[in-house]
Amino acid sequence: MIFWNVFIQVLLPLLIMFGAGWLLDRIRLLDLGTLVKLTVNLFVPAFIFYELVNAKINSALALQIVLFTIAVVVVLFILGEIIGRALGYTKNRKRSLQVAGMFYNSANYGIPTMHLAFPGISEVVQVFVILVQNVGNFTLGVFLFSSTHNPGWKALGHMFRQPSVWAVMLALLTRATGWQVQNIQWIWMPVDYFHRGLVGIALITLGVQLSQTRVKIPLRHLAWPVGLRLIGGPAVGFLLAWAFGFKGEIRDILVLSTSFPTAVNTALIAHEFKTDYEYAAATVFYSTLCSMGTVTVLIAFLKMSG
Repeated sequence: MIFWNVFIQVLLPLLIMFGAGWLLDRIRLLDLGTLVKLTVNLFVPAFIFYELVNAKINSALALQIVLFTIAVVVVLFILGEIIGRALGYTKNRKRSLQVAGMFYNSANYGIPTMHLAFPGISEVVQVFVILVQNVGNFTLGVFLFSSTHNPGWKALGHMFRQPSVWAVMLALLTRATGWQVQNIQWIWMPVDYFHRGLVGIALITLGVQLSQTRVKIPLRHLAWPVGLRLIGGPAVGFLLAWAFGFKGEIRDILVLSTSFPTAVNTALIAHEFKTDYEYAAATVFYSTLCSMGTVTVLIAFLKMSG
């Protein structure tokens, strides 16, 4: 019964939300490119800026969470490199495999899941996971994808044209200077509304993307990125949580944070840079569907073991 209860209370609401995007696209055929641009260039940067400016957490714990998440990304990058070489992948395919494993849907999938599974401190903890994941996705992820077509210095240029990178810098500057931007209504109110709109627009975008994804890649090839993300991620998370000394609810929250499906942004960036987009989109598609089962099992296990 605990598995069924976890699915009904945590995963089913998410399924309904991105299912609405899927259904709407089937009826009206929405423009995925426009939704992508809105999400990447407006809603995600606003969410990062809002959460980082407002975050209230012990600085030592925040640093540990950031280092933990960076360590997860690094280990998954190495595992992706090993798997890609062993399978004889091209550079494009290997980069897609690595990015699909490294960067997970920590915001539009992770935030509502955390809120429903571990209400309270989980949202605060997740802010710093999102910080690393989004900065990493829009810097390292952009670099890895764009470097397949561009020299290194040009790929670096793409990194610094991402609004999310500047949102982080501006938020850190705001905190460092003590500027009370929340008191300036004409700035803060739009930021607040865009921040609150991220979950809805991102899940709808995910649904539209799933609707428009036409998977022609053999499933045996997709098993590697999906397995790396949904099984390798939590396995690495358990080991690193133990190595970092996390215990109790914080440990469970961080382990859960590594179990989410491949980030939608992964496919969005692959689409933007025309880098093996079909493989990236198919990974998002199948990892999202399979996560309904794997995340349910993991949450139930964490609650029973806790």
